[in-house]
Amino acid sequence: MDALQATHWWTTSIYGGTPRDWATALGLSLAIALAVYLIKPILLRRLEAHAERDQLQIDGGLMRAVRATRVWLICVFALSIGSRYLNLPEAHEHALGTLTALALILQIGFWASAMLGFFVDRSRQRALATDAGSATSLAALAFVGNVVLWTVVTLVALDNLGVNITALVAGLGVGGVAVALAVQNILGDLFASLSIIVDKPFVIGDFIIVDSYLGTVEHVGLKTTRIRSLGGEQIIFSNGDLLKTRIRNYKRMVERRVVFSFNLVYETSAEQAEAVPRIVRRVIEAQDVRFDRSHFFAFGEYALTFETVYWVLSPDYNVYMDRQQAINLGLMREFKAAGIRFAVPRQTTQFEAPLRVQVQTLPGDDVPAKAA
Repeated sequence: MDALQATHWWTTSIYGGTPRDWATALGLSLAIALAVYLIKPILLRRLEAHAERDQLQIDGGLMRAVRATRVWLICVFALSIGSRYLNLPEAHEHALGTLTALALILQIGFWASAMLGFFVDRSRQRALATDAGSATSLAALAFVGNVVLWTVVTLVALDNLGVNITALVAGLGVGGVAVALAVQNILGDLFASLSIIVDKPFVIGDFIIVDSYLGTVEHVGLKTTRIRSLGGEQIIFSNGDLLKTRIRNYKRMVERRVVFSFNLVYETSAEQAEAVPRIVRRVIEAQDVRFDRSHFFAFGEYALTFETVYWVLSPDYNVYMDRQQAINLGLMREFKAAGIRFAVPRQTTQFEAPLRVQVQTLPGDDVPAKAA
């Protein structure tokens, strides 16, 4: 009889399920939560060992995501899975579904925040090696990113709780438009700073030319970029204005193309003019450069113009000037030996009639006036 009573109790429905169903649901929920709790540190150790061995950045991001996994939120998922074995009242089932959705939203928020922190920290470590100001800018951008992320998470959570967020979103939209209009220049510079950090048209230490200004990049901030000019003064550009202009980045130059010209007197014979490109080529190829061309370019106003092009195999400006100086001295020696003369501007004044000068004498002077 006791066995029959025990069997009857085991199969009696209690609040949406028999004791067997409840035991199955709770056992499955505990098993899932315990599995996640035990697997999490093992997975972290595996990822750390793999990251140290292969130096993969994705492993660092995965480690951040695993660390951001909250076991208490996993317990909510586990209870939701276990409840599938029960036939709970509709209201309670709806409440559990809402709680599970909130847990999922929060967990996604933790994962996204962890990944954002990982990428920002990685960028900051790179920036600290060159410029602490850029690291500060990245920290500010990380703060803005987290504010936006958790604002979205909060709105989605409220929507799942049944709160009508339409008016709230509309209010935020109107307020956001008003704020954006008030600080549109600041926001423009902020997003321009983000574009510079991500796209990297230049980095700290690059020598750039912006319009007629040139210098070395010293700092990239949230609103401004600062370069140190050759004269020593600091030039400050708004990030938004900077990206609207054409920037010439000499630090990323691989080779330097050089074009120069010189003038020879019109008394230069055709044979000498024909030999000039060969002389120029011989002088240039004696240097550590790549010769391109040399031609008799034009008949100038007072001289014969020759144009020459060659490539310096280094972007360094001092190297270019050393090569050009050696080429200039070599041309002077070669042309002197060949009897070829450089031209200089000169002017000849020609009178159409003889110049007449009349000399007048003062009263009492015995010398008569003469005309030459």
